[in-house]
Amino acid sequence: MATKNKNLSVFNSEVPSAKDMKFGIVVAEWNHEITNALLQGAIKTLTDNGCDEQNIEVKHVPGTFELTLGAQFFAEYTEVDAVIALGCVIQGDTPHFDFVCQGVTQGITQLMITWNLPIAFGVLTTNDTQQALDRCGGVHGNKGDEAAATAIKMVKIQREMNELALLKSATKE
Repeated sequence: MATKNKNLSVFNSEVPSAKDMKFGIVVAEWNHEITNALLQGAIKTLTDNGCDEQNIEVKHVPGTFELTLGAQFFAEYTEVDAVIALGCVIQGDTPHFDFVCQGVTQGITQLMITWNLPIAFGVLTTNDTQQALDRCGGVHGNKGDEAAATAIKMVKIQREMNELALLKSATKE
């Protein structure tokens, strides 16, 4: 597994300040114990990096499959700089796991491209409950931390690129 030798709460590079950033967090209700821990990790990482709690809006959706539409609602109806999608899908005895995982992955990817909005993918896809617990604050850290750090970094990159585009445009005039 990708996280077997990595702690999701330890970052490879410095996380920029989130002081003037606004975030939407959409959280699946299904597997609540796990998704709530992911949410707490994400909020802690955002606030630890300077985001004011008033600039964090949380919405819950029934399950991981609904994260895509929840994220689109943030893109369409709010002024957030990024969205963090948090969910957990645990392998069962049927192919339902595969359909949910594939649907949410493709949906979030398509939303980012369509809306030009960073959407951090904080979805655990595990073989069992213990693997999920290990990744929502357990021995492998918290995927919510990682998703929040990703969102902050992507907002910073988008702002830098926007500034470059403005400079390029100004030099052409």
